[in-house]
Amino acid sequence: MPRGRKPKGEHALSNAERQARHRARHQAAPQPTAASRRASVDRRSRPQRWHDAVAALLGLQAEYTTWLDALPDSLRDSATALALQDIVDLDLAALADIQPPRGYGRD
Repeated sequence: MPRGRKPKGEHALSNAERQARHRARHQAAPQPTAASRRASVDRRSRPQRWHDAVAALLGLQAEYTTWLDALPDSLRDSATALALQDIVDLDLAALADIQPPRGYGRD
């Protein structure tokens, strides 16, 4: 019983033909492979993630306040100005005062 794969054509390739096919395959651009990446695990505690999220919200609110102050007078009554004013009027200090519960001695 013969070993190896069956030839794709009518006859088996010679050594020179096999080598030429191998070289052509390796000279061609490599095909993109799907790299499996594991999602990074957030190792911060829940209270730390809470405080980081509140700090990010407070920073964004400060940026929106600056944006609202820089708007020209012609845009003071626009939908953008109204949305910015709603964001600026939010009381995020109440969020900053909240202390989330600690979890079973792990935090």
